[in-house]
Amino acid sequence: MTLDDFSQYARRRVDQYLTQGLSQYAPAAHLQEAMSYSLFNGGKRVRPMLTYAAASLFGEANELTDASAAAIESIHAYSLIHDDLPAMDDDDLRRGKPTCHIQYDEATAILAGDALQTFAFELLSQQKHNKTTIQLQLIQELVQASGRHGMVTGQMIDLANVGKNIDIHALEQMHQHKTGALIRASVRMGAISTGAHTEQDLSALDAYANAIGLAFQVQDDIIDITSDTTTLGKTQFSDEDANKPTYPKLLGLDGAKDLAQSLHSQAIDSISTFGMTAQPLVNLANYIIGRNH
Repeated sequence: MTLDDFSQYARRRVDQYLTQGLSQYAPAAHLQEAMSYSLFNGGKRVRPMLTYAAASLFGEANELTDASAAAIESIHAYSLIHDDLPAMDDDDLRRGKPTCHIQYDEATAILAGDALQTFAFELLSQQKHNKTTIQLQLIQELVQASGRHGMVTGQMIDLANVGKNIDIHALEQMHQHKTGALIRASVRMGAISTGAHTEQDLSALDAYANAIGLAFQVQDDIIDITSDTTTLGKTQFSDEDANKPTYPKLLGLDGAKDLAQSLHSQAIDSISTFGMTAQPLVNLANYIIGRNH
């Protein structure tokens, strides 16, 4: 299956699951409209693709795989809504469209983000799955990745270091939390959802996810200065203008590109034991460092 075919497959499954889950509570119509606006505004669905790709190593994706992919995308969407707020990154554009607080208002955006966060755990904890042990594992993975041990702390470190000079170790620690933790959870949750993995499998997938999670951020920093606003779907040089620490700033553009390539190689090597079943993960690694937006 080509990357385009796999992308369409993953998007179709996760979008269908998100749509079904989001349209069930009439009193929240306006809130759900703002949630949907941010969930379905052209996101690439990289994290759900990683979830389905990891699951495919061990068999067919199931409804818990769908719930995992949808939960991860909900957390990601909530984080972007809050990142764009005036008190955070203060962005007007996201994926070429007005950010949630511009399209609606600041209070609605805050509440939509709050609701998307809890929606993620609603999806994973539903009784219909009837796999309590696996569901608890999945919830624990997402809690670890999205809260104070992961993404939220990464954002806090980011905001605390605007305008400051930090070294490469501190920058890596920030992105391991802010971006890498949720990417790692995407891969682990895909494997866990099947119930067919071993600890050795998870260890190999962790190595892949850690490398590709950091490569994702390095590439983001690169394209922030090499792609124009139209291609990016957000303002070019937004990180540089905000005086944020980035890999090109610390390593130079060529140094950042070399690091991305090195991380890409590490990711591919770490999953070589899975053979051809790992091709979707290989294709995603290739995409992550080859993208321009």
